[in-house]
Amino acid sequence: GCKKKTMFLVALSFAYFAKALSGSYMKSTITQLERRFDIPSYLIGVIDGSFEIGNLLVIAFVSYFGAKLHRPKIIAIGCLLMSLGTFLIALPHFIIGRYKFETSIRSSVNSSSNLSPCPVSSGIPATAPSCEHESRLSMWIYVFLGNILRGIGETPVQPLGISYIDDHALEENAAFYIGCVQTISVIGPVFGYLLGSVCAKIYVDIGFVNMESISITPGDARWVGAWWLGYLIAGLITLLSAVPFWFLPKSLPLPERLLAKYSPERTSFIKDSPLLEHKYQADEPANFLEMAKDFLPTLRSLLGNPVYSLYLCVTIIQFNSLIGMVTYKPKYIEQHYGQSASKANFLMGVINIPAVALGMFSGGVIMKKSKLSIMGAAKFALGTSLLGYFLSLFFFAMGCENASVAGITRSYNGLYKEDKYLLASCNTICDCPRRNWDPVCGENGLTYISPCLAGCRTSHGSGMDTVFEQCSCVAVGNHTASAGQCNNRDSCHRVFPYFLALSVITSFIISLGGTPGYMLLIRCIRPQLKSLALGFHTLTTRTLAGIPAPIYFGAIIDTTCLKWGQKKCGGRGACRIYNTTAYRIAYLGLTLGLRTASFFLCFLGLVVLRRHVRRQECNMLANGGTGAAAGELQALRKEENNSCNSDQCTQTADYDPERETRL
Repeated sequence: GCKKKTMFLVALSFAYFAKALSGSYMKSTITQLERRFDIPSYLIGVIDGSFEIGNLLVIAFVSYFGAKLHRPKIIAIGCLLMSLGTFLIALPHFIIGRYKFETSIRSSVNSSSNLSPCPVSSGIPATAPSCEHESRLSMWIYVFLGNILRGIGETPVQPLGISYIDDHALEENAAFYIGCVQTISVIGPVFGYLLGSVCAKIYVDIGFVNMESISITPGDARWVGAWWLGYLIAGLITLLSAVPFWFLPKSLPLPERLLAKYSPERTSFIKDSPLLEHKYQADEPANFLEMAKDFLPTLRSLLGNPVYSLYLCVTIIQFNSLIGMVTYKPKYIEQHYGQSASKANFLMGVINIPAVALGMFSGGVIMKKSKLSIMGAAKFALGTSLLGYFLSLFFFAMGCENASVAGITRSYNGLYKEDKYLLASCNTICDCPRRNWDPVCGENGLTYISPCLAGCRTSHGSGMDTVFEQCSCVAVGNHTASAGQCNNRDSCHRVFPYFLALSVITSFIISLGGTPGYMLLIRCIRPQLKSLALGFHTLTTRTLAGIPAPIYFGAIIDTTCLKWGQKKCGGRGACRIYNTTAYRIAYLGLTLGLRTASFFLCFLGLVVLRRHVRRQECNMLANGGTGAAAGELQALRKEENNSCNSDQCTQTADYDPERETRL
């Protein structure tokens, strides 16, 4: 029994690690998927939420029926589906052909296409680049379906794995075992983001194109890394995690000697207790109809618990804030502070996630060491939550000016004013395509959208070293411009370390409240309902936070776009440059606004519950304090304390490592 239990723990930890790794890798590839498939952020939100849709399709059945069937085998099937989904996400890369980005730079010195960057206007509009028709089916659909499959496969791992441990270990050990599994799963996102960082540095078509001919660097808005490579690696790891579960029994024997440790009465009490009966019941053949019949009444009694339903509401709001923020955080670091995707992912993995993990761990330790009562834990969690919230307000001050781009954020003479006119007297003689994003950096420190719009006549060199000459819009020095955007946002680079430091501190502080929150969820529910309560909690947070949050966060971020890329066959592609101030206000405002709303709900919940308890107290005095009433009051008191906890400790109530990448 013991050996099998250890094997199950190791297998479950590895499965947790694998699902957390592929989940965070998905988050790390967001900006690259946008560019590769030429789609706006809100569609990325739809793709990201498809994981939760997969979950949603099966979670109620898995939590409810799965507990009565062969749990390890169901987990194994889940892991297989997850790895299939992950491979499916990488599939478009092998179908879609090479990645072509808008550019007017020659790929090699001796190439014959030595055209002037400035075609002289002949009255005939500039022709669109050759448009080989893209396949009828948008390729991002594969990513969407693969992610749904990942969601379906991930479903059984948590509820069945945790309940399997819980049924086969004594209470004090169970908490420790579950803690171990959760801790290991925190390592997953670290490796996920690091994998993301490594892959983002490698060019998407590595091995198929001559790298010297690539005229963009990883910091460019058109750069796409080898996003598909990470999915293949993550898929393999997930596939491996399925293996051990095939060799585990349906249920483990309960060690008799552990029962014998207790005094005789206690032992008989344990043997007769419904909890233990439930532990042995797993072997009976399950009658589906009977189980289904009692599903709704069970759910009704669960939602009738005011503590639980309040807990749900607060968690949903906080998760909306959290999921939206985490999803677009690497993108925020890239766009706002001008970092490459590779660096943004590296920082998420090395700095942010360890801070969250440490916070959760410390929260648990503080709770244990100071022997906090539930009321104490509630106050502690509310405190950390509020402190983290007030510190987060400082992010608004860590601003950054827009990049200077002629015709978008500056006028062509370089003055500080927004200017929507791409054409100026210096480039009207050229017949420029207006839609292309092929930036060059003039000697004057201004970025121009393309060499043509900078009025350049000739160019020499190739790839990264191309220099454009005789640029009529660059009115200083030798009138030259070089390939790529200007990198002169010093104030951004100066403020960035402070942003990172604050990020780590707030992540840590907010995570401190996580463990008490999770404990509350478990404690305010009757043991028989525990599995369903956890399952339903996961279900609602995923439906009402996991699916919508990335979509509306993405849609709001899209509104701050200043210049959209162009698809080969016309139509809007991915965003090339954002209005950084608007982006900052939208992104941070949404995150903190939701959190503000959740605090109001917390306090409301407290008031309601206190009133409820007082009413009970009056009844008890009227009844002359009979034993039953006193017992009931005590139970309520406990429930009231729990609820205080519920309202404030929900930051990580769901312990889903994918969501743990807070702030």
